[in-house]
Amino acid sequence: MLEKMGSWRRTSYCGEPASADIGKKICLMGWVQRRRDHGGLIFIDLRDRAGIIQLVFSPESLNNVHAKAHDLRNEFVVAVEGLVRKRPDGTENQNLPTGQVEIEVHEIRVLNDSETLPFMIEDDSDVAETTRLTYRYLDLRRPALQKKLMLRHKVAMATRNYLAENGFIEVETPVLTKSTPEGARDFLVPSRLNAGHFFALPQSPQLFKQILMISGFDRYFQVVKCFRDEDLRADRQPEFTQIDAEMSFVDREDVISVMEGLVVRMFNETGVKLNPPFPRLTYAEAVGRFGVDNPDVRFGLELKDLTRDLSGSGFKVFADAAAKGGVVKAICVPGGGAFSRKDLDDLTEVAVSFGAKGLAWVKITDEGWQSPIAKFLSDAEKDAIAKATGAVKGDLLLFGADKAAIANTVLGRLRLNIGNRLGLIPKDVLNFVWVTDFPMFEYDEAEKRHVAVHHPFTSPMDEDLDKLESAPLTVRAKAYDLVLNGSEIGGGSIRIHRSDVQSRVFEMLGIKSDEAHSRFGFLLDALKFGTPPHGGIAFGLDRVLSIMTASDSIRDVIAFPKTQKGTDLMTDAPSVVDQKQLDELFIRVAKKQSVAPSSTGA
Repeated sequence: MLEKMGSWRRTSYCGEPASADIGKKICLMGWVQRRRDHGGLIFIDLRDRAGIIQLVFSPESLNNVHAKAHDLRNEFVVAVEGLVRKRPDGTENQNLPTGQVEIEVHEIRVLNDSETLPFMIEDDSDVAETTRLTYRYLDLRRPALQKKLMLRHKVAMATRNYLAENGFIEVETPVLTKSTPEGARDFLVPSRLNAGHFFALPQSPQLFKQILMISGFDRYFQVVKCFRDEDLRADRQPEFTQIDAEMSFVDREDVISVMEGLVVRMFNETGVKLNPPFPRLTYAEAVGRFGVDNPDVRFGLELKDLTRDLSGSGFKVFADAAAKGGVVKAICVPGGGAFSRKDLDDLTEVAVSFGAKGLAWVKITDEGWQSPIAKFLSDAEKDAIAKATGAVKGDLLLFGADKAAIANTVLGRLRLNIGNRLGLIPKDVLNFVWVTDFPMFEYDEAEKRHVAVHHPFTSPMDEDLDKLESAPLTVRAKAYDLVLNGSEIGGGSIRIHRSDVQSRVFEMLGIKSDEAHSRFGFLLDALKFGTPPHGGIAFGLDRVLSIMTASDSIRDVIAFPKTQKGTDLMTDAPSVVDQKQLDELFIRVAKKQSVAPSSTGA
């Protein structure tokens, strides 16, 4: 029979009683984790968000508590009153903070019962993720997830406190805003009051935080929801949280210095002490040495440039790449000479998936250089390769020869694959690195135009401004990313604060004046009225927390995440809406067209 709390009020959380509380009468409330009947005594593990405590029910107890305990099942909600006592010698549980004590229950009230669970509320239960997300309200009872979400709260509070102490003001920016598609696909929201018009959910508060700097707020921040309608993976969600900040009258060094302090404060919440300043790499150094602009610097296997040494090679692939302005690079895998043919075939598949036409390799054995390409390499070339890479007997060399972007990417991805395959990446190390001096533009072959590497409001380096039109691909941006263990956790830039420079950048991006004013008119107009130099950064809070907690996916640090297909299994969203709602929004849903097979079957 279910009972009411009545006048009972909780005096302690389940994870709090300790030896200092022995002899105290307390009231606890929580969920039954498990029941153990020892023939006389009944033991109940009671759980709440703070932890677990052992309850003891004796047959000699008054108030019928022993009989009530006999009827309890997992996840019943109960309230108990009792006495904190020391556990008998030899029965202590060293794995629990409350393991030195137990509660001798004098009275119990069953506040609610529970049906049979679809899975056990235990951290190590082997449950399919689809089941866990369908019953997310049960999944969130697991102590591991609760700890992660409580850490999320602490990190968010530490962020707010640090930024407030440093003069930042929290300002909320609109969730319903204008569609300015220049990055990922927007989520669109139809307007009932303006038929045929749409709001967009913000991909970031970028334009609004610049407007706030123009408005004189000097230092702004918010912990803000952002939305991007893009293909998902382990570290992406359609809605995610950023720590967003902007500062006036600053340059790159000012932003980096203040934000390193924020990162230190955030990681203090996990008991990790960081030692700024963090190391720095230019974009060219990061890509040149590690193949990617978000390098994992916890291990070696760095890329070595062999272009000059192999420009006249008898191996045509190397010679052609160098002749066409590309590069020839290699990584040396210590002990990789033991890789099987299947291992090499697997690595070739990885290389091809990232744009390579194949994968040249060399094993250095007792008999010499073993490889299909060895006969094309002169002794002088072999000596040069060995000197540059440090390769010795027993090692494996992997080569990339192509356009610089492809060769770097392929070897960078192979580096990570091999690092994981051989266990070269330490799991208990945090390596931060700032990546700076990004290129301002890259050329999009498909669209036949220049596109912004970051976004069109990033300021070019002062010394490169004169090359904006004449040599745009050599222009560097005042942009910076903070990378942790190979994941970009934050990115920002100094913004363009002059309307004439912003117009020139738009021209380089192929955005004509009328289009620019249609998409960004309010910002362009605002730039004309005394805009201070300003810049900022955004940290991906979900991604930071997933690294802090060693989670496999950011879904584990988000209370109610979406699946990889962008659906919420618990609420069954997105879902079909009724016709009346569609009529009010002047929307007609087109039926999917089925494609009939051709007569040839092609």
